Amino acid sequence: VQLQASGGGLVQAGGSLRLSCAVSERTGSRQTFAWFRQGSGKEREFVAAIRSGYTYYADSVKGRFTISGDSKKNAVYLQMNSLRPEDTAAYYCANDPSVILSNIRVSRSYTYWGQGTQVTVSS
Repeated sequence: VQLQASGGGLVQAGGSLRLSCAVSERTGSRQTFAWFRQGSGKEREFVAAIRSGYTYYADSVKGRFTISGDSKKNAVYLQMNSLRPEDTAAYYCANDPSVILSNIRVSRSYTYWGQGTQVTVSS
């Protein structure tokens, strides 16, 4: 599986962006797709995940970000609203066919990764 993330950019605080992750092949509904982010000098952190229609979010983005998938387009999206300067990071999409629920927020649980797309939020 190959993943390609896009949609990053520069936005003012309070603005919105939608990230896209193109998936190279059709995957089953039980696959887990996730978004992680890594700020400069920081460790990679969980942002959101989707599996079998269920969604999971980090507390820091809950209510502002929405993860969704489109099986017909083989794509996963991250709609980001009310962006804050602390959301500035490189965002990565990830996938794995066998993530267990208790590890859904753990980056090492994922086998496939896209390249990062930079999101910069100015104050």
